[in-house]
Amino acid sequence: MFEGFLYIDQNSKIPKYQQVVDTIVSDIQVGIVKVGDRIPSINETSEEFFLSRDTVEKAYRILCRRGVIAAVRGKGFYVTSGNAPTGRRVLLVLNKLSDHKKAIYNSFVHNLDSDTSVDLHIHQSDSRILEKIIIENIGKYDHYVIMPHLLEETTQILAAINKIPKDRLLLLNRNLDGIHGTYGCVYEDFENDIYAALYTGIHQIRKYNKLVLVFPSESYYCAGIRRGFTRFCNEETFESEIIECTNDRRVTPGELYIVIEESDLVEVIKKAAAKSLKLGKNIGIIAYNDSPFKEILAGGISVLSTDFFQMGKTMAEMVRTYSREKVKNPFQLIMRNSV
Repeated sequence: MFEGFLYIDQNSKIPKYQQVVDTIVSDIQVGIVKVGDRIPSINETSEEFFLSRDTVEKAYRILCRRGVIAAVRGKGFYVTSGNAPTGRRVLLVLNKLSDHKKAIYNSFVHNLDSDTSVDLHIHQSDSRILEKIIIENIGKYDHYVIMPHLLEETTQILAAINKIPKDRLLLLNRNLDGIHGTYGCVYEDFENDIYAALYTGIHQIRKYNKLVLVFPSESYYCAGIRRGFTRFCNEETFESEIIECTNDRRVTPGELYIVIEESDLVEVIKKAAAKSLKLGKNIGIIAYNDSPFKEILAGGISVLSTDFFQMGKTMAEMVRTYSREKVKNPFQLIMRNSV
């Protein structure tokens, strides 16, 4: 006999199917419902609590997958575990573990509810690896948080992401064209971010004759960075150039370098030092994405950077509240001694 009860908050942001799951799990945890008890059928729960059949069916599927209940043919659903798992499960898939990705991860985990578990996977910007991770984990998690920085966006990876129920899907750091339905996203607006941020430092930037963007084309970095840089230079009539790397580059006085990769950052600093060029005086450097070592390297490197801690915090809030908004993350130019 089932002794539990359901409470459905019509005004809650938490989906009704998840409220059904949470209530049954809670009743088991406190002993109101015991192993062997039969729970109401899908139709009974649907009718008694004015829920759609699809909503209840979805909740029961989740409970069956977790091993909390089991369907007995011809008899209904029965509680099978007295140790029902608490909290929600999150699959977090990043492209790599750099310093700023670790900052996102730490902030994300820190701001989740204590009973939420996170499984971390890395896809190395390879669409085939990401596709495999998604396909192998469909239906196993309450939330899928995916950072879709890829060297190639294939039709197969878009199809795989579209298989994730949209009320469980959250994209991190960038949005993707071709994903259907209402899903959540905390994103950078790469083109407009760099364009607007450079304007905040235009007075210091104007002391340089030429702006050079070091942008590796064989990378996952968004092409919007190139477009925003080009727009800014064209509107302010800066002489500009976009190059792949700095290995064969001769640095000269009056140039300001905007570098994406840390290897190019170090290379420009070394070449400037070899010519006795002083950073922030006769040559400038702005790096992309802040990190602790950039605060102290060469007296402080100016950076164009999103707020990684805020990104993780906002994503955690979306998980906690089941929000499925599209939120632009803060981005700024932080001026230090290198400009």
